[in-house]
Amino acid sequence: MTAVAPRPVRTTRPRTTLVGEAQAAHASDYTALAKRVKDAGLLRRRPGSYLTRVIVLGVLYATGFVLLATLGHTWWQLLVALGFSVVFTQTAFLAHDGAHKQIFTSGPRGEMFSRIVANLFVGLSYGWWMHKHTRHHGNPNTVGKDGDIVPGAVVFVADEAPVRSGFKGWLTAHQGFWFIPILALAGLDLHVSAVKAIFGGEKVAHRKQEAAFVLLRLIGFPTLVLLLLGPVLGIAFMAVQLASFGIYMGGTFALNHTGMMVIGRDEKVDYLRRQVLTSRNISGGRPVEHLMGGLNFQIEHHLFPNMPSANLRKVRPMVREYCAQLGIEYVQNDVVTAWRLVLGYLHRVGARHADPFDCPAARAFRTA
Repeated sequence: MTAVAPRPVRTTRPRTTLVGEAQAAHASDYTALAKRVKDAGLLRRRPGSYLTRVIVLGVLYATGFVLLATLGHTWWQLLVALGFSVVFTQTAFLAHDGAHKQIFTSGPRGEMFSRIVANLFVGLSYGWWMHKHTRHHGNPNTVGKDGDIVPGAVVFVADEAPVRSGFKGWLTAHQGFWFIPILALAGLDLHVSAVKAIFGGEKVAHRKQEAAFVLLRLIGFPTLVLLLLGPVLGIAFMAVQLASFGIYMGGTFALNHTGMMVIGRDEKVDYLRRQVLTSRNISGGRPVEHLMGGLNFQIEHHLFPNMPSANLRKVRPMVREYCAQLGIEYVQNDVVTAWRLVLGYLHRVGARHADPFDCPAARAFRTA
């Protein structure tokens, strides 16, 4: 399949801002698609698929801990660390599906499952993440509403970020180059955010339960590693595990939306176009699907967040055909192309955002 590159991204797109009868007509576009999908039975739960995933993850956890305990004091343990980062990320994908009510018909049961899996196995606060992720799904790539594009170590929308100087300004200007090293710190940042949310002032449901699970995971696992491997190899093991976890997890989500359309603060876009135009699918067949936990079908996931991930590949042809009929751009890239587009977009945003007064040469030759 030929990769489709997204068009240049702008903060606003007046042509998608609809009013009156036109907006009502576009809103009904999603209703028609949703009916077709429901009639096809693609919203039904897939318990067998998730049971298989749980069993596979259980085997991988057992294998990882056996290797950790039996390989001894050898640098081959760093490969075990990489393995744990994969298992933790796949576990996070499973918690993500549970949070979207893809696994259980019962909402409370799904929440309990995801809370245990996210906090106890991954070391993430389910309550903190769920609040942030819900806002993202409601308003993806929307300035002021999607917390995933709020400027932090990386600036995603140049016009919406404060001017930076010094080291922060230099880092922003070169963020396309440093993005992957920054992602290496994302895993640690997620753990820190979990602790801050649970023990700080944020509103987190089931705080005591989350605190117990997160502390057991964040203290217990590193302690076990250090006891088995000693301080030097143990610290190296944890550094590799955290860095690879951050790159794997952060990179998966970055490919899905970074470089796609950004919606302005006051811009109104109907649900179907808002979800499709801000998302990117990743091609690559079953290997990529398994690697990304089904999130390579990001467009379909955003349109139908409650759909079991195993059904996303089945609904994709229907969604793509429907978008073609309505003239809605449907973007799908292979992994290499997607990374090139993401890094190129971040470089352009960083260069545009950089303060020209930080560099006389840049100020002299700057054309825009």
